[in-house]
Amino acid sequence: MPFDSVPAVLSDALDAHGYDTLTPVQQAVLSEDAHGRDLIVSAQTGSGKTVAFGLAMASDLIGDDNRVAPSHTPQTLIVAPTRELALQVSREFIWLYGPAGARIATCVGGMDASKERRALSQGAQIVVGTPGRLRDHLERGALDLSGLKVAVLDEADEMLDMGFREDLEEILDATPDGRRTMLFSATMPQPIVALAKRYQRDAHRISTVGADRGHGDIEYLAVTVAPADIENSVVNLLRLHEAETAMLFCATRDNVRHLHASLIERGFSAVALSGEHSQNERNAALQALRDRRARVCVATDVAARGIDLPSLSLVIHVELPRDMDTLKHRSGRTGRAGKKGTALMIVPYPRRRRLESMLRGANINAQWINAPSAEDIRRADHDRLLDKLRAPVEADDADRTLAETLLGERSAEDIAIMLVQAHRAQMPLPEELLDAAASPPPRDMGPRPGFEDTVWFALNIGRRQNADPRWLLPLLCRRGHITRSEIGAIRLGDEATHFEIPRAVADRFAEAVERTAGGEDGDEGSVSITRAEGPPQGHSRSGPPRRSDARDGSGSGKKGKTNSGPLKPRYEAKAFGEKKPFGDKKPFGDRKPSGDRKPYGEPRAFGDKKPFGDNRSFGDKKPYGDKKTNADRASFADKPARGPRSDGPRSDGPRTGGPGGKPYAPRGDSRPRPEGGKPGFSGRPGAKPFTKRPKG
Repeated sequence: MPFDSVPAVLSDALDAHGYDTLTPVQQAVLSEDAHGRDLIVSAQTGSGKTVAFGLAMASDLIGDDNRVAPSHTPQTLIVAPTRELALQVSREFIWLYGPAGARIATCVGGMDASKERRALSQGAQIVVGTPGRLRDHLERGALDLSGLKVAVLDEADEMLDMGFREDLEEILDATPDGRRTMLFSATMPQPIVALAKRYQRDAHRISTVGADRGHGDIEYLAVTVAPADIENSVVNLLRLHEAETAMLFCATRDNVRHLHASLIERGFSAVALSGEHSQNERNAALQALRDRRARVCVATDVAARGIDLPSLSLVIHVELPRDMDTLKHRSGRTGRAGKKGTALMIVPYPRRRRLESMLRGANINAQWINAPSAEDIRRADHDRLLDKLRAPVEADDADRTLAETLLGERSAEDIAIMLVQAHRAQMPLPEELLDAAASPPPRDMGPRPGFEDTVWFALNIGRRQNADPRWLLPLLCRRGHITRSEIGAIRLGDEATHFEIPRAVADRFAEAVERTAGGEDGDEGSVSITRAEGPPQGHSRSGPPRRSDARDGSGSGKKGKTNSGPLKPRYEAKAFGEKKPFGDKKPFGDRKPSGDRKPYGEPRAFGDKKPFGDNRSFGDKKPYGDKKTNADRASFADKPARGPRSDGPRSDGPRTGGPGGKPYAPRGDSRPRPEGGKPGFSGRPGAKPFTKRPKG
């Protein structure tokens, strides 16, 4: 089908790729107002922006012969924020510009840089890459942008948010002034406007974002769950929808790793995608999704942009995004190019208001639903199996021979049962979710409808026996022959568990429990159920629960517990009789009279101080003259110069350095001085006293 204003070679490529009509953004970039001008384009994700700027630059690249002219330097540069988006753009341009003879080079981080430099040196007309790797090639001289005709910034707002502003400015500063610059961005914050003013001239503004809804081809569903049921609700949602390809978004790498391992353990064919994976691992994961070898991808926000999987029909926000733009980009992985998609948001009870505010800001109308139960999934499996078995099939002779052999050995009913069991064995088992009655009610809600008049029963197990509503609810339904909706509040204590049953079914429940007592196998046979005298201690229906009870039902104020127990008062006040009677206090007369106390702030009188004469006088100190003189101190001559000290009795004469040693000469001030000598003068025979030499 020919397209107006599109070169014939590109028109044939679009027709071969299955394009019947152009999207609104693709038609807008081909208008007369946009021809040859700088562009600022705002379009929702999945609207065909990659093909749009590919068509917009056709007049600058393709000549009259429907070929891209050979060139030693790049003519078009496309900058994308993430590796996945850059690779996606490169794949789109291969089928779009490949028939025109264009050589395309991809430069992204995590790939072999030497191969990229070799591709650039061989004369690539179109270069697609991420800011960091392109800047590296530019600084090393491998990327020459002197002959550039068109520069495209795809998802420019995301690149600025990721801190690539300096890289973008250095890359754009290296381009010639006569180039065309196209900015494609889902939003237009102030940094994008400033970037456009600096590097664009008389830019034409195009916006195809609808003002009434964030994305018309996506159905938004919000699923309210208990915080402890997030992972189990993910399993049930995957089992209920049975999407051909689904993408699950988490907030951190650790959560991606944990959820991916959990899904693999349950039997799902899943891959992981986060910043901790190398580029080769990311490419292998995406290729597994395209080849249908994997059906589930668990990813962080690194996959929120640039991932285009034709079979992706389900997006699950396992953890809520940080803002409404991230919500749109995550959800935009599905519902692309006119296809329908579903975006599921798992909302724990405390996060509901936050999501409602985010949806209002994004102009998204979401439908609030409950998480699917195991019974819902079984009904859906039943319908899907019937549809699959009723569909016509083609069989060869070998299949018919095997079927006849089975019919000869087994009945048709046995073969059908075996077929059903084989089909169910391939499916992961659904998870039992916490019932609404087991979760703490909102603060402003009263008793559930139908539970205004209830009867309390007790179990002989509690927290110390690892009691948990997950397996207590099925136990009560089996033993009492009731449904989950007929069980009211559950209060877990340390040694016992209390639960309430509507009075209308209490007698029937008690009779069924008595009949089934002792009939359970394993540890459940030791669990006894008896009628309680009343509600557990601290339970009250008179008003809303306390803040600590609304958290975990235990009254402890601690987070992380989903089970509830008997409420205890936070403070235990002493009775009035337990206080010390007034008479036990020291009588007033035994106290020190106030007159003996020193008044507050009154300085001590001068007379209270010790008189000056009582202090130690200066004369009591040892006079300076009592100190030992140099002559009284032990002279250096008392120490031996060499050899051991003499072992003989100490004499009054001078000590020697040992047998035959010479006595030391006196030293210091004790040495004899010549007349007129100064202290310290050696007084050697014939020595002259020290005299100060006159100046000059």
